[in-house]
Amino acid sequence: MARARERVAALVGTLVRVSFSSAPSPGTGAPTVPPAHRRSRFVAGVSHRAARVLWTQGWRTRIEPYAGYGAPGWVRVMGRTVLAPPSGRSAGGGPHDVEPRDRGWRNLITAQVQGVEVFARAEAGLFRLVSDDGGYLDAVVPVNLPPGWHQVELACATGRVRAPVFVVGADTTAGIVSDIDDTVMITSAPWPLLAVWNTFVVHETTRRPVPGMAELFGYLLDEHPGAPVVYLSAGAWNAAPAIRRFLNRFGYPAGPLLLTDWGPTRTSWFRDGADHKRGMLRRLTAEFPQIQWILVGDDGQRDPELYAELAVEQPGRVRAVAIRQLSGAEQAIVHGSPAKLSAAHEALQRTAAAGVPVITARNGIRLAEGLREAGVDLS
Repeated sequence: MARARERVAALVGTLVRVSFSSAPSPGTGAPTVPPAHRRSRFVAGVSHRAARVLWTQGWRTRIEPYAGYGAPGWVRVMGRTVLAPPSGRSAGGGPHDVEPRDRGWRNLITAQVQGVEVFARAEAGLFRLVSDDGGYLDAVVPVNLPPGWHQVELACATGRVRAPVFVVGADTTAGIVSDIDDTVMITSAPWPLLAVWNTFVVHETTRRPVPGMAELFGYLLDEHPGAPVVYLSAGAWNAAPAIRRFLNRFGYPAGPLLLTDWGPTRTSWFRDGADHKRGMLRRLTAEFPQIQWILVGDDGQRDPELYAELAVEQPGRVRAVAIRQLSGAEQAIVHGSPAKLSAAHEALQRTAAAGVPVITARNGIRLAEGLREAGVDLS
């Protein structure tokens, strides 16, 4: 069912968002070459025509900054180049974006621009970046910043913004990686129709937090405010501003989002959310070899299995796994029956067998109690 949900979401995302990878770059007036693979030609054709129309209506390129992260000697800078109407405003430059928005579908309509030259300035360093065919900017640049939050200036021909980056201290030995859907935010994401409704129709201010999860993070970070918190999800980058506002509104700690893109890839109609999460987890362990991670998720999708893979492969890099258990009603929505939880249970058993503490509970308060009883913290 979770796999079906990803495919429905990807298809709806493709139809609703207009992917303007063929939009003209500033000053050129000419579209870039459309994707070569036939599975992307439909999106490219729609993009090409719509981009020309928007360009004639005065839409111009702006940069949407995403929160990045780094360590002494480097930072990962992330963002996206998109078309915006003349009255559009750039996203905020802080760790959380607090600009109010409307219903979910408005957050997911984007017009990304390929091949835009962007200059990133951090301290005395100036680095040239070029947006890829999805409009994304994602680069590791050599710059030495002290631990904590900083701002990297991103500038293109039509404007500039500031992208926040969190630098992890060399002496930091623990951090948190957390899922989003049904872990910090109640979405019922694995049920396709409800996920589509929550994403495209429901006003973002009506979305509810999972009880006690902000308190869980607060407990872990209370004595270790320098520990990184990374939010890892198979959700779309288009929703990043709305997710940041949600996290800020309900008191979650600021942290980089590692999201993905909906719609077809160069080789497939659908993107694999599990592969995205798997790859990002391994990247984090490689980038921060000194850190042990507390992995937080839920048993509604594949978090237990993905976390078990990492715990078995690299048990010394996983400090604990904390899994929010969905209620019986939620499990019935997700799996069709509460009985279909064997894969998650088996995965958690493999994690425990690898010597990694496993805590399961219905809410964040109980998870915090379980971690405390197991002696797990960020020390």
